[in-house]
This record gives sequence, C-alpha cells and structure tokens, in this order.
Amino acid sequence: MNDPMLSAYTELEPGRFREENGLRYEDYVVGHVYEHRPGRTITTTDNIWSSLLCLNLHPLHIDAVYASETPFKQLLVSSLVTFGIVNGMTVKTISQQAVANLGWDRVRLNAPVYVGDTLYAETAIVDKRPSASRPGEGIVTVHTTGRNQDGVQVIEFDRTLLASMRNPAA
Repeated sequence: MNDPMLSAYTELEPGRFREENGLRYEDYVVGHVYEHRPGRTITTTDNIWSSLLCLNLHPLHIDAVYASETPFKQLLVSSLVTFGIVNGMTVKTISQQAVANLGWDRVRLNAPVYVGDTLYAETAIVDKRPSASRPGEGIVTVHTTGRNQDGVQVIEFDRTLLASMRNPAA
C-alpha cells in the first residue's frame, strides 16, 4: 500500500492504517481525468437554505409560485449552489492535500439545474509547475465539469491550487 495512486491509506504500523485522501504535487499528471463519486441529488432544502444563506433572494430560487410563472416553470437551483456542490465533490481527490486554493477562472453555467437533479463531476489535470516562490510546493491547474443525471453539462470551471510536494528535495 505504498503507491498513493492505488490506495487512500498509509500503513502506520503493521495492521494500523490512516485514511489520507487527495493528491500531492507528484500525483497530478497532466491529461489524467478523475470522476468524482458519489453524485449528489439537489433538494429543495439545499436550494432554499443555500440561497438564503448567501442572501440570494431572487424569487426564482426561493418562491415556487413565482418560479412557476417563468419560462423555467419551476424553482431554478441557484448557480452558487450548483458551483458549491460540484466544486465540493472534487475536494476529496483534487484538493484535500492542497496548501491553498489560488482561484477559480472561466466559470460557465451551461444549462439550468432543478431541484431533483443529480449532479456528477469530473476533473482533468491541465497544467502543473513547481512554485517559483514557495520551495516544496507546486501550482496545479484543473478543469472541472459538472453534469446532470442525463449527462447534460451544467457547469464548468478552471481552478488553480497550491499543492505540497511529497519529496521537495527531489
């Protein structure tokens, strides 16, 4: 169980293991794609509570009667809810071992998301380089795509993060 790509566990001593999800700088391979599971079904509570928590009071997200009179004909899930859930689905693999998120770019909302939709995410590693200012760390850029249960792409974005190196001297 010494290959981090094959196991999410580190053996501390014979018969004792520690769960350690997430990639280190050396594990990111440009071109590799990770499918994040399980999916996540969006509920009315997710949408309304998150909308209110973020002070997004647009009635399209929180007022079913209002929403029924729009072209959508039903509550539309807030884009912040969609973004938060899809990004959150990537954390276990992509950034759980990261030092910091550096930013998100080119966020695109490609199709509406409704209560009851189930979202799935996948992330492609698009670039990586050692940090010029932080020895022992590297900068990684990934592209994440979120799709609904029908395979329709609903969101995509790029994220850049700072990743620690497993063996900085190498």
